[in-house]
Amino acid sequence: MEWSFLGPEIYGFLFLVAMVAGFIDSIAGGGGLLTIPALLSMGVSPVQALATSKLQAIGSSFSASLYFIRRGIVDLRSQRFAIVMTIIGAMLGALLVQFISPDFLRYLLPVLVIIIGLYFLLVPNIGAEDRQHRLEPIAFGCLAGCGIGFYDGVFGPGTGSFFALSYVMLCGYNLAKATAHAKVLNFASNIGALGFFVLGGQILWLAGVVMLVGQIIGARFGASLVLSKGKKLIRPLLVTISFLMSIKLLYDQHGDTVRSWLAFYF
Repeated sequence: MEWSFLGPEIYGFLFLVAMVAGFIDSIAGGGGLLTIPALLSMGVSPVQALATSKLQAIGSSFSASLYFIRRGIVDLRSQRFAIVMTIIGAMLGALLVQFISPDFLRYLLPVLVIIIGLYFLLVPNIGAEDRQHRLEPIAFGCLAGCGIGFYDGVFGPGTGSFFALSYVMLCGYNLAKATAHAKVLNFASNIGALGFFVLGGQILWLAGVVMLVGQIIGARFGASLVLSKGKKLIRPLLVTISFLMSIKLLYDQHGDTVRSWLAFYF
């Protein structure tokens, strides 16, 4: 497929998808579950879709991160080690995914996302206010930064939610503060993974740049709502996105079985 000859309506569609994904990503994460299927529907390979999604996701994570940093919500000095470890983890994941199939994550991810959704749903006071730190910065960087960064390099969807939950549970941050810091590490993981995808020649540049612009616009609007609405917006949206992500992933895996079952009984 010659992407340079696609019609403007295709790029318009990808732009709109990216703008919505950027808005969702800046608040609750999960935008990759919109952008990656959109790219796959255009007939590209899974690795190309993941690589191009990483390029355009930089727009969302950078736009939101810059917004939070400028308003003093995120102190980059205190996050230096976590940022470095996240980049390293993402680089290793992006290197590995070009040689193996991430299918095992497709089966594990719905379970993890459901757990996150249930956790925020059933523990209503989680992230209501700052609490005592449970992990020192070095331990947090090695565990959450490197681990989730590696996952983002290999697969990606839900990374923002995993980072936010880590900040709430391991660092004691309130939900708005955790979401702001999650965007910074999400940006770091996107940068780390992108380098290896560039070297591997897997990125569809024109589509990626078009979607990047959409991500920047959507994320800027979403980030402003995080600070103005805080927990009232983040928690219900995070729970909703978590369950929608789980349903989407489970349907992708078992859709044929479901359709066969419905055809048999109806």
